[in-house]
Amino acid sequence: MSRTPKFYQDQVCLNVLANSVDNAMDCYDAAKGHIVLGVLSKNYASDQSAINDMKRYQEATGNALSVGLGAGDPNQSDMVIRLAEALQPQHVNQVFTGVGGSRAVLKQEETFINGLVSPTGKVGYVNIATGPLSSKGEAVEVPIEAAIALLKDMGGSSIKYFPMNGLAHLEEYKAVAKACAENDFALEPTGGIDLENFEAILQIAVDAGVKKIIPHIYSSVIDSETGNTRPKDVATLFELTKKS
Repeated sequence: MSRTPKFYQDQVCLNVLANSVDNAMDCYDAAKGHIVLGVLSKNYASDQSAINDMKRYQEATGNALSVGLGAGDPNQSDMVIRLAEALQPQHVNQVFTGVGGSRAVLKQEETFINGLVSPTGKVGYVNIATGPLSSKGEAVEVPIEAAIALLKDMGGSSIKYFPMNGLAHLEEYKAVAKACAENDFALEPTGGIDLENFEAILQIAVDAGVKKIIPHIYSSVIDSETGNTRPKDVATLFELTKKS
């Protein structure tokens, strides 16, 4: 099984949450395989229960597994590292300080590892204090270019820009996209993305010249009654992706 996400036209791969293996398969089919399915480590009481269950997702989707934290919870960072080592998934979500540990245990370069940085209210700057201890203190605001360089040093693949709150940080997001393009780094816009603003958010990254983009679309495409991500919405997202 491939350990690299399948990007549409070698540029865009969707990321949605999967509520079950069946739901993951339906979403995978809706995106024609150009997707990674998020399964949250926070939902499991032990490493072994998570590994056993996540292996089922891997088998059903050709390893299109995205090991998640759970709303960017820094306290899940160590568990995600352990799961990444055991599972060798296509995609790993990490807080900024968890990237190096994740790459070290994976012992390969194929798996995509993002590093979570947050908006600051200042164009060109991001907060990298997203780890278990650092997130409890003051924000550590650095130029986006410095954050990218640090993530590259740690073996990271991409910036996870969270929480975006949709288009609330538009100018900051444009600066992040520009820096990712100029520094040959991938971008994962996350938080508040829905069917209405998805196209605009994706197009900004495409127009900036970002080579690899993994937009995360979560709660807005989840059925509140079943907890499932709606495959028809994933199909819509994929159609919008093809237009970009």
